[in-house]
Amino acid sequence: MKSKVGLLSLIKQSSCTCSMNSHYNKTPLTAAPFARAFKSPDSNFRFSPSLFLARRFESIKAGKQLDSFGSSVNNQFLDFPGGRVAFTPNMRFISESSEERIPCYRVLDDDGQPFPDSSFVKVSEGVAIKMYNDMVTLQTMDTIFYEAQRQGRISFYLTTSGEEAINIASAAAIKNDDFVVPQYREPGVLLWRGFSMQEFANQCFGNKADYGKGRQMPIHYGSNKHNYFTVSSTIATQLPHAVGAAYALKMDQKDACAVTYFGDGGTSDGAVVKGRAYGVRSIRVDGNDALAIYSAVHAAREMAIGEGRPILIEALTYRVGHHTTSDDSTKYRPVDEIEWWRTTQDPVTRFRKWIESNGWWNGDIESELRSSVRKQILHALQEAEKAEKPPISDLFTDVYDVSPSNLREQEHSLRETIKKHPQDYPSNVPI
Repeated sequence: MKSKVGLLSLIKQSSCTCSMNSHYNKTPLTAAPFARAFKSPDSNFRFSPSLFLARRFESIKAGKQLDSFGSSVNNQFLDFPGGRVAFTPNMRFISESSEERIPCYRVLDDDGQPFPDSSFVKVSEGVAIKMYNDMVTLQTMDTIFYEAQRQGRISFYLTTSGEEAINIASAAAIKNDDFVVPQYREPGVLLWRGFSMQEFANQCFGNKADYGKGRQMPIHYGSNKHNYFTVSSTIATQLPHAVGAAYALKMDQKDACAVTYFGDGGTSDGAVVKGRAYGVRSIRVDGNDALAIYSAVHAAREMAIGEGRPILIEALTYRVGHHTTSDDSTKYRPVDEIEWWRTTQDPVTRFRKWIESNGWWNGDIESELRSSVRKQILHALQEAEKAEKPPISDLFTDVYDVSPSNLREQEHSLRETIKKHPQDYPSNVPI
């Protein structure tokens, strides 16, 4: 039986200094290579030269060019370890750039109306309404939690403002069995999969109900139940983790893929061209268009699993919020630029216009949703804030089966220090 495994990578190009005349960026999925699995594990390494050539350049123009080069010298080839290379008597340099920039796939215009003859995956009313509900919920949660940090109630926060479509639409297009290896700006994927407001709040407050036992910074969510790997602040470390997750799915013969996200901090602008450089099928998508993101990720998942290949999606958007609560982005980008993106290119507003035009939404439902969501989030915040903190002992557990002597000494020293200087430590942390 052939196992189907794919690694789907979403890269968010969210440039902070772009203008309308340039591409607007933010959140991408990125894909790492993964191996095909055939009946024999060793068959991955038994491609004949001709078979390797056909697969390596399947549907790629370079393959045709290679064939033409080879035929020009009596079909002379040399089988290098990395693949077959054809010889040519013509000295031909590869162009440093294409004549035109790679176009960006888009379905909805700024008024939320599909372009004529646009190609996209149909979305049912139920899925579309849930997508919009979650986009509004994510937007509202960011506003309230950001304010809570400014009030000194939590230590740190960052928002997904401007990236709601990438979060929710990509989550809607994949399956719950798919592994998600996030960057740090994709809480919407967890929200879509059922992570509650209370669970978000518990993590940000680091209370006893936090799955990470208060050991992580706020917004570093993780959930085994939801196949969502714990966030790591370190840039781009999630990429090799996603490859490992894809291999795990392959070994278990699951029809699922690993999905990872990274931003332009983990690469550089124009990431879609790097897919071609690595031989990875790629597409550039409007990251503020929920229908375009949904369609592209849906198609990419089918290719990743069905064909056993990595896929790269570059989603162009704009990070409207500051990088984190520790940042003031007006120091390096114009305020009017931020405001233009916030008011004219909001992905939530664009998607709302589309569901309204379908007769699935109206102002009364909108008001009810926003009022209800705000009450839920404020309640979750209050409950998380007054909950008990994890005990001091949790700092020294879950790494070793039997705690080594140096850790025992550190724990004893900490306890003694707290006893001597209780005024310097939180009173709500059990000793």
